[in-house]
Amino acid sequence: MTVRSSWLTPTGQSREDTRLTQLGATLPADALRVRSGILPGSPDGTAKVAGFWLKNTSGMSATIEPGRAVVQGMATQGAYPVTLAETTPVTLSDGNAQYDRIDLICLQVRDGSYDDTGTAEAVLTVVEGEANPTPQPPDVPDLALPLYTVTVHANASAANSLVDWANAADLRTTTVAVGGVLPVYGNAAVPGSYVGQLRDVGDVLQRWNGTAWVAYPQGIGGIVPSGSGVAASYVGQYRDNAGQLQRWNGAAWQTVFPAVSAFLSSADAGSTSSATYVKTLGDTSGLPMAVGFVAPPTGAVLVTVGAAVHTTGDATTTGYISAVIAQGSTVISDAGDDRAATGTYSYQNSVVFTYRVGGLTPGASCTATCAYRATDTTKKTWFDNRFIRIEPAV
Repeated sequence: MTVRSSWLTPTGQSREDTRLTQLGATLPADALRVRSGILPGSPDGTAKVAGFWLKNTSGMSATIEPGRAVVQGMATQGAYPVTLAETTPVTLSDGNAQYDRIDLICLQVRDGSYDDTGTAEAVLTVVEGEANPTPQPPDVPDLALPLYTVTVHANASAANSLVDWANAADLRTTTVAVGGVLPVYGNAAVPGSYVGQLRDVGDVLQRWNGTAWVAYPQGIGGIVPSGSGVAASYVGQYRDNAGQLQRWNGAAWQTVFPAVSAFLSSADAGSTSSATYVKTLGDTSGLPMAVGFVAPPTGAVLVTVGAAVHTTGDATTTGYISAVIAQGSTVISDAGDDRAATGTYSYQNSVVFTYRVGGLTPGASCTATCAYRATDTTKKTWFDNRFIRIEPAV
């Protein structure tokens, strides 16, 4: 006998039966019942589940690999530890002459003390489905653990290949001992059994919080995995946002340094003859070049401005491009020559300057606006390929 169970037969349970079926796997379903399922594991550790594997499919026959499982009966009936000790063949009956059918392969416990079978055994069994133009899987018998469903096409026999073994549906589910990490296999939609239960789904460790599976770690200092949907729970919490590290400031997720907070550029050349800083240029749309950003946790940013600068027919006039940094309507840093990129010549020369601005309120909405001036009010000084870039600063 290859299927063994302990505490099932009224007489004759051997010591070997008892040893083979001591599983130590009872994951609670409620106060009395446990979850039916297969114990995880594989010989080389490369698979979550190797027990009761469907192999050697040919014609009407296949084999089921050894494995261990728990099958729960009624609440007061208890759970049956079951072991398939050897590779075991299963054979399907020939196909219907007209229609396909779907057969169910399952692991079933028959206990005459609770059912009308008159037996006390654990067996691998095939429940034959009804041949039909639109076949459906048969119902799972009482006290049975479904393993696979397989379509048997019309006129299938050992002599042809009309059993769709290649697309057999794997219905196996896993179970572990209470406190163990459950490797999810076929039971991703099953809720947790108790608050604090852990499970491994895909590459993410999750914890049951009483109502939902929450990606873990979520505790203090843990970085929440990308796509987990976990809400922020404290200021300073970090998360992976599609490859970018973000920090929760109490109101919003902010990208962590050294990511760019804001960037704006324009290839529309404009000119000015103003000796004082102006925010608009002639020969353009006349709109200021401004970009908004959120002040980082440090309250400081790096401001980088740049342009291709030249003055028509003059090699001595200097053009300045700087920025006005405002928090709301309050100017925190005005444009100035010591915070400007400068260019002097009648031919375009590309210039860039970076400086630090502090004194911002973390999380506040701010604006950076380009400003320009020239040293000669009688000529046009041009600014082309303008840009402004804001980065969080330490």
